Amino acid sequence: MYAPDRDQDLRWMQRALDLATLCPPAAGAYSVGAVIVGEDGTELATGYSREADSHEHAEESALAKLPADDERLADATLYSTLEPCSQRRSPRTPCAQRILEAGIPRVVIAWREPSLFVTNCVGIEQLVAAGVVVVELPELATPARLVNDHLFGDC
Repeated sequence: MYAPDRDQDLRWMQRALDLATLCPPAAGAYSVGAVIVGEDGTELATGYSREADSHEHAEESALAKLPADDERLADATLYSTLEPCSQRRSPRTPCAQRILEAGIPRVVIAWREPSLFVTNCVGIEQLVAAGVVVVELPELATPARLVNDHLFGDC
């Protein structure tokens, strides 16, 4: 499993934050960036919310760029600027479930999902219960929230 040091985690999360800025703002959805990094420290795939369609989540976008049976996922780390969703308003599979189905053993987040659209997101709890290592980078929660100012009336 790819287990970088904190500086590397911060660098990859900055890449995810940069991707989040590419999201078309939407009144009913977060702007999120995601990066999947292989065991050797190489970028395998990236994604951001609404990259291909108005309901697409960042993790969903990144995972869609790799074959479902890609063996590299078994040792990869997924970086997401927001806690992977545990439920969705659309009929699509939640991101926490997608991560589990892909077999990714390590997830790094910057910001836990607030109760703006879904009360009590439990994406982290679902991942941890399934044995996934989850790392939070609370020092990057503010930048992850700032890219979502359109949702909080701060602009």
